[in-house]
Amino acid sequence: MSVAEPRRIVLFRHAKADWPQVSDHERPLAERGRRDAPVAGRKLADSGVTFDLALCSTAARTRETWKLAVAELPDRPRTVYEERIYEASPGELIAVLNETPDDVNNIVLIGHNPGVQALSEILTADAEGDARERLDRRGFPTAAFCVLTYSGPWKGLEPGTATLVDYWAPSE
Repeated sequence: MSVAEPRRIVLFRHAKADWPQVSDHERPLAERGRRDAPVAGRKLADSGVTFDLALCSTAARTRETWKLAVAELPDRPRTVYEERIYEASPGELIAVLNETPDDVNNIVLIGHNPGVQALSEILTADAEGDARERLDRRGFPTAAFCVLTYSGPWKGLEPGTATLVDYWAPSE
């Protein structure tokens, strides 16, 4: 891959979860989450990014979010359920992304806050259009995602090496 062909990284927060009497890891989506996840999937499809790989937390709410969202995509990427994404810090998420094989061009990471929002802020050096303003104004609510571009090998991904090109969050 040449530096002229940027990779796409989508950071996608799980949809709204319910609070039943189960462990945090096993919390399912709430009704609103089950409505928002397919909408987010359609917005991802509209972005035109074709994903080579999805990295999804093993938590029930992220798995359910991804199942509902991916059904809206024209092409289903290979999905890896990665337990290290659950409760991960931005540094831990970067370490997971650094392990991505270089034949993977576009990736979606389905995770949790505060890690996903912090990672978007840490990776972003520049932003296109009003994407940063929209992200700063809305934060990273459930079912939100941002699209970053990055040029270089995955093991070279580090703070300040990506550009924020798009951001979307469901209306409340």
